[in-house]
Amino acid sequence: IQQIMALRGDPPKNQINFTPHPDGLSHANQLVELIHEVYPECEIGVAGYPEKHQEALSLKADLLHLKRKVDAGATFITTQLFFDNCVYFDFVKMCRDININVPILPGIMTIKSHKQIIRFCEMCNTSIPDRLNEQLIVAGENNDAVEAIGTQWCYEQTRELLKKNAPGIHLYILNQADSTISLMEKLKADGLY
Repeated sequence: IQQIMALRGDPPKNQINFTPHPDGLSHANQLVELIHEVYPECEIGVAGYPEKHQEALSLKADLLHLKRKVDAGATFITTQLFFDNCVYFDFVKMCRDININVPILPGIMTIKSHKQIIRFCEMCNTSIPDRLNEQLIVAGENNDAVEAIGTQWCYEQTRELLKKNAPGIHLYILNQADSTISLMEKLKADGLY
């Protein structure tokens, strides 16, 4: 094993708060510290929340939690999904301003269903840009139209991120490979992959 993604994890279904096992760890930085201590040669990834973790009191507090994970040994960050690249670039700048200097991979998701993406965004404290939301409303229940809009949005988002030197892309594909394959073909044609 050369890389580990160290996540605290979500609360069990139908529970609001995360409760650690009595012999477990309460926070991801503790998990990072443990992994780094036992496997110092291993790369450790952690989650970052460009629009603030839903449990954090503020974005500033959330960034300080992220810094604790990096200081404990994390070697890269993968962001929660977002749909506005300005959110990512602002997040990277805020991280750099407090000396978080590890690579920050943007987490991108293609949209398959308007209802599904709204549910995900509510769970993850992620906003949907008005322009994207308006397109999805017009598409309504037409899944082919929604998927086309989502794939195009993802392509434009990913293209800009790579052109502006994001260190890579993390795709949340949810076992839906078709749109991801289409995205990769477009990026390859652009010389970005």
